[in-house]
Amino acid sequence: MSAVLAPRVEIRPMRHADIDQILAIEESVYPFPWTRGNFVDSMVAGYGCCAGWVAGQLFGYYVLMLALDEAHLLNVSVAEGHQGTGFGARLLRHALCEAGRGGATTLLLEVRRSNDRALTLYRHFGFQQIGVRRAYYAAEGGREDALVLRRALGEVSA
Repeated sequence: MSAVLAPRVEIRPMRHADIDQILAIEESVYPFPWTRGNFVDSMVAGYGCCAGWVAGQLFGYYVLMLALDEAHLLNVSVAEGHQGTGFGARLLRHALCEAGRGGATTLLLEVRRSNDRALTLYRHFGFQQIGVRRAYYAAEGGREDALVLRRALGEVSA
């Protein structure tokens, strides 16, 4: 019997050298993507910016802002070829742990009302809807509402 080893997953702080690959993912998964400036500004501001790698390939990233006892997940994205494989859950779990280590007691995020895959993931992790931001996101032919989700932070294992 032989053992098959799964590739090692690494989630580490985002580096400026990662930005081109991050932008490639961002532009492929969003019709209205963040810009290079959004990512650089987030890194300079000291936000929790992390990139996920597997077998030397970037699979996704997140940007987390901490303010007092609250964290706000500003962006979390998984490359199209890695969606539906558990990598989004890994990034989210890592962000939850980082928020807790940073002193946050809650994590907030906005998600497009139409993003069923993300909503399923967030609900699996115990996020609850606490509001709606009307016409929050740019969308083809107009604007789209964002659902505001919240999760209390307790023990989260990475």
